[in-house]
Amino acid sequence: MAFIEPVTLKGEHATLEPLEAKHEAALRGAAADGELWRLWYTSVAPPDRIGEYIARALDMRERLGAMPFAVRQNATGEVVGCTRYFNVDATNRRLEIGHTWYSKRVQRTAINTECKLLLLTHAFDVLRCIAVEFRTHWFNHASRVAIERLGAKQDGVLRNHQLLADGSRRDTVVFSIIDGEWPAVRQHLKFQLERPR
Repeated sequence: MAFIEPVTLKGEHATLEPLEAKHEAALRGAAADGELWRLWYTSVAPPDRIGEYIARALDMRERLGAMPFAVRQNATGEVVGCTRYFNVDATNRRLEIGHTWYSKRVQRTAINTECKLLLLTHAFDVLRCIAVEFRTHWFNHASRVAIERLGAKQDGVLRNHQLLADGSRRDTVVFSIIDGEWPAVRQHLKFQLERPR
């Protein structure tokens, strides 16, 4: 049995469902909202390459035990982004949450907070993870702030960590939440969701 089995995670604002090829058209629209692929420090595919993006995510699921999700906004029923469990280390009960992006119109709404709460709850309470990592580009300041706002702590910076398609080198900022911190982080995320927006 795989460490991570396909699962649908449903909250009040969003539902995470296992990514499938059928999500392609909806994700094209989501990526086009805000022209997310133009942010040089992210890896969002342009609309005409979303099919390849999905194929790579599904290959990662089959070969490496990852679990990619499509994010559906409950109020509208629309698919508004993606996220993923990956870098799965079942032996050491660790994984990373990443490859996360949302259409511009739902950024800075309750959706990201609730998706992280759903993913972390499943990781810590069902999969019994001892640590969950988040990584982002040094220059993705909005992502770094958002990760810190979740309650994750910065572990460090991996200098010249990756060579990007445009030839630049990525310094990767690594954050994590460990199991002993999870009860306080869960309480914090629930508090964030209950606050008026």
